[in-house]
Amino acid sequence: MVGTPPATPARIPVPAIPAVPAVPGSLVPGPRRPAEAAGPGARVRWYYESVLGWPTAPGTPVRLRTGVRFDVLDVPVQAGHAALRRLGPPGAAPRRPGFPVALRGGRMLLLVAAGGAEELPGLLEWLEWGSLPLDLTAVGAGGLMEAPLLPATGATGAAGSAGATDATGSADVAGSVGAAGSADVGRVGRGSALPPPRPRDHDGRARRGAAVWLRPPEQEGGAETSLPALSAVGGTAAAPDLARLVHTLATECHRFRLSSRCASPRLARATR
Repeated sequence: MVGTPPATPARIPVPAIPAVPAVPGSLVPGPRRPAEAAGPGARVRWYYESVLGWPTAPGTPVRLRTGVRFDVLDVPVQAGHAALRRLGPPGAAPRRPGFPVALRGGRMLLLVAAGGAEELPGLLEWLEWGSLPLDLTAVGAGGLMEAPLLPATGATGAAGSAGATDATGSADVAGSVGAAGSADVGRVGRGSALPPPRPRDHDGRARRGAAVWLRPPEQEGGAETSLPALSAVGGTAAAPDLARLVHTLATECHRFRLSSRCASPRLARATR
């Protein structure tokens, strides 16, 4: 019939889906953080970016951007250990927290305040080290530093949950810092003949060149508060003096270079 609306089609009944009965005592896990869901490599990146606030560069292994929150002084590991002994243990009067120090292969990486890399050439000239060849370099703005393996102990947040996951995202160095990160050179007194403690290296990653923390960054109060800075003349309770650190490192780098040159002829004569 004209003007009569079309008939409404009948609705097709949808069968009800039976509810799954709850299992007594079952626990539904809560949502995980994105870092935990994405894998160990993301946990490493999450720790440095979210816990410490240090920007990273994309790619694997995880690398930290220098010149933003910190710069890096790079010296031979032998000279670095000697310099740390001369500077004294962390916590000595005046009380100073230990600034972050990492090891990578035969090199020691000492973190300093951002801008320290630009000050290095001028400081070496002012301290009368500029004319001597020193194996002392700096990495500043625009540079990258391989993210050290996460400390297994002495850290909270992601480090505690991630254990000793390395910067490549594969597990683990089994205590890359452990007691060495917390004790550091603090238990080696000034002038002590004992070598500074080394990070534990159960699976050999450190020997293969992976970066590890000798003295991990402190999280309480911000890691940057313990970084050596040029503005801290004479050192303060928050940070040691950058000029004193550079002078000590230059001295030990020069001594190490001289001792290496003296040892080379003796070694050549002994092998003849």
